[in-house]
Amino acid sequence: MVAAMSDLATILAEPIARIGATVFTLGQALAGLAFLLLLLLVALVVSLWRSASARALAAGEAAEHARETEARMAGILQAQAEMQGRMSAVADTLGARQAELNQTIGQRLDSLTGRIGQTMAEQTRSTHENLARLQERLAVIDTAQNNIRSLAGQVVQLQAILSNKQTRGAFGQARMEAIVADGLPMGGYTFQETLSNGSRPDCVVKMPNGAPPLVIDAKFPLEAWNAIRAAAEADQTGEAQRGAQQAFRRDLDVHIRAISEKYLLAGETHDTAFMFVPSESIFAEIHENFEPVIQRAHRARVVIVSPSLLMLSIQVIQSILKDASMREQAHLIQGEVVRLMEDLSRMDERVRKLQVHFGQASKDIDDILISASKVAKRGQKIEALEFGDASQAAAEAQPARGAESKTGQLRLRVVDDRD
Repeated sequence: MVAAMSDLATILAEPIARIGATVFTLGQALAGLAFLLLLLLVALVVSLWRSASARALAAGEAAEHARETEARMAGILQAQAEMQGRMSAVADTLGARQAELNQTIGQRLDSLTGRIGQTMAEQTRSTHENLARLQERLAVIDTAQNNIRSLAGQVVQLQAILSNKQTRGAFGQARMEAIVADGLPMGGYTFQETLSNGSRPDCVVKMPNGAPPLVIDAKFPLEAWNAIRAAAEADQTGEAQRGAQQAFRRDLDVHIRAISEKYLLAGETHDTAFMFVPSESIFAEIHENFEPVIQRAHRARVVIVSPSLLMLSIQVIQSILKDASMREQAHLIQGEVVRLMEDLSRMDERVRKLQVHFGQASKDIDDILISASKVAKRGQKIEALEFGDASQAAAEAQPARGAESKTGQLRLRVVDDRD
């Protein structure tokens, strides 16, 4: 026993750490650990005691809060019972007011529906008239389509007409005359007019503002062109085709020179003349494969035109003639403009009257919406009221204010709540 104690003392006295000159033994370390455990145990006991005290205090406060809540709930239930009685009376009053409001709204809506129905009837009548005009235009389009179909059938006969040398000039002349006659008014052109040098151009178009007239020639050398087409179909080597092209180029140069010499007369005719080509495909072929001929024609002040270009030129001349005519008739146009402005003034006055009617209808609807909004706001105020004994006594002491409808069918007493 003594030996064991001696061994334990030896173990406890054994140093385990050194800090500077201080040596710490195992026994000192165990003693410090035991002291720390004791402090922790004391802190735990104190914490448990405080927690128990806090729970007891919270339980007391909860019980007190429950008693106060029960008292408040009893008061709320009593106030709710009183509120239900008063709300039923208010609901009856609001029901009567709602019936009156519905009647007023119904009357105004009937009036507005009548006005809208009248407007819709006018719009429907206008729509029917527009549809009728549209059907007429569609009928015109159908007629134009039938004319196009018949024209397509007549195109088949074009080659036979152009192959005849005697009818070739007549065909080009007829097509040119049709384009000119369709685009210009009577008196704005002449056919086969004799000039001072004795030549007779196919067409002379009169220019406005005293300018010299424009000469149009329709004698296109179609035989040489038909020779090119025939050579292209028969000759595989291309020699005959090149010869036909040279002959066509030569005939074009001769015809352009003849137009420049016979029809371009200083002071009598315009300084530029038109050579009419009666086919769009021939015109395109000339511009694609015979560019030198086009350049020589420009230098000779001869413009080669196709049917579409001639039509466009005639439309430009027509616009110029119309502009000159409008300048001459400016005073008549001004008078028509004055009458047009008078009609516009009358139309503006009638539109403003119609706007007044629509504005009155819109004002009636706004008044209805304002009345409904006021009723809704008053209902919300009634729902937000808290009725108690003090407020009830004050309400009984104060005189009640009354509101009477304009129709005399509804009377409402209003009690102010002044908490």
